[in-house]
Amino acid sequence: MIDQPPPWVRDAVFYQVFPDRFASSGRVPKPGPLEPWDAPPTTRGFKGGDLLGVVEHLDHLERLGVTAIYLNPVFASASNHRYHTYDYLAVDPLLGGDAALRELIDACHGRSMRVILDGVFNHTGRGFWPFHHVLEAGWASPYRDWFHFDEEALRDGRAIRAYPSSADGSLELRDAGREVHDDASGTRALGYAAWWNLPALPKLNTDHPAVREYLFGVAEHWTRFGIDGWRLDVPEEIRDAEFWREFRRRVKAINPDAYIVAEIWEERPEVLQGDRYDALMNYPLLAAILSFVAGDHRDDGLIGTNHTIRAAVTRDDGPAFARRLEHLLSVYDPPFVAAQLNLLDSHDTPRFLSMAGGDAASFRMATLVQMTMPGAPCIYYGDEVGLPGGADPDSRRAFPWDSQDAWDRDLLAFVSATTALRDAHPALRSDQLRVLGASGPLAAYLRGGADADGSFVVALNAGEEPGSLAIEAPTLAGRALQVVVLPGDRPSATFSDPVVDKVLGPVVDSSGRAAIAIPARGGRLFRVIPPTA
Repeated sequence: MIDQPPPWVRDAVFYQVFPDRFASSGRVPKPGPLEPWDAPPTTRGFKGGDLLGVVEHLDHLERLGVTAIYLNPVFASASNHRYHTYDYLAVDPLLGGDAALRELIDACHGRSMRVILDGVFNHTGRGFWPFHHVLEAGWASPYRDWFHFDEEALRDGRAIRAYPSSADGSLELRDAGREVHDDASGTRALGYAAWWNLPALPKLNTDHPAVREYLFGVAEHWTRFGIDGWRLDVPEEIRDAEFWREFRRRVKAINPDAYIVAEIWEERPEVLQGDRYDALMNYPLLAAILSFVAGDHRDDGLIGTNHTIRAAVTRDDGPAFARRLEHLLSVYDPPFVAAQLNLLDSHDTPRFLSMAGGDAASFRMATLVQMTMPGAPCIYYGDEVGLPGGADPDSRRAFPWDSQDAWDRDLLAFVSATTALRDAHPALRSDQLRVLGASGPLAAYLRGGADADGSFVVALNAGEEPGSLAIEAPTLAGRALQVVVLPGDRPSATFSDPVVDKVLGPVVDSSGRAAIAIPARGGRLFRVIPPTA
């Protein structure tokens, strides 16, 4: 029997928190000067966000409709993003330490929210104690096989160059925006293999039994601590399916409902077979949405700063978008489709709003699609208030808590209303999606199962002029389409009352045909009801 994803995920709305940039609490002492909160972020600067800051803003997340939090790494590290782990068994003191994570988990669970952590198991920071042990003891260190050292150089006592200067050319190419991914040349230059030849990120030898047992023990420790799952960083860098099968067995033995989602940017049906991961981060859906809704508003230069998105983003009309949706829903079995982490952006991409040229209409359409797709939507912190952001580090700006007059309140109301609708209506969380029609810049799909009543029609117009789309929906014959009025559709639609009218749209005729009017640069959501309702 296939081990399926935990059922709670299909109903979840995730919120991604970059801990250093979300919120800072006065209850977490700061050891020294920090980068100003409102200043543009820098690659190495710390702003002082912490986990108790997240606790203190859970009301905001609850009002937003969030039911699960995905935290970027929280373990002790010397980088603001904390992908340079030096202690996997301790929460970074700058974030409040283990006690702060304990308080956050307990507070979230008290609100029926889940918490998943970011697991970075392919590489460490150079401050990781076994790596430091080799730096001090050289060939004599019993930890030398935990990494991929140049054994001849290590045996001969040649220096390990963990802190090369910027004059070392090729070792700095990745920081300069050029991608160098040649382990052999990096190992020769540094004395060890590092992820993308970055000296600060030594690669672990996950073939070594002691390393595997250590990492599995880390996963078990935090799962017992009470987390609800793992987001796995670059898991394909560990080219050993059995490693991830054992990881899954260890985690699920402690918490069968733990969610394991992998950072894999492309389609990989072979890894979603119930033996490794529950889901992938759904970057292909991000690319499909951006390719359609942004139209001529998108910023191709900014999109081009991310090589994976750049390669996947095209200029799609309605029919092309519909084909991409149908394809993406067919790649995996339905239980895994329903567990995908559906994101519009992340710490690894520019923000969607900025990739769409700052066009709020594009983001509203994207959100409507995201919230009406099978899978779990994931909101990147700050997107809900219109926080812009270019390429890293600009995509990691601090949340503007002290500048709420600059928030896009209409956007916040729209996102909140769509999460509320998703929560209220099982059809919007089901496995069932069927394209009803597409033409020019228009597309429409049906959400819901065999029972037509209670299902929804989502209609989109990425064009600059209002349009009318003919749809074919035999299962809806004789039903009426009730307009769901969302914030922005009219001034009186509010955060707390997204469905304010019982305005009837078109009635589907006896042959299952109807024409749907869709405003320019916008979407329409229709609830399917009997014509007499």
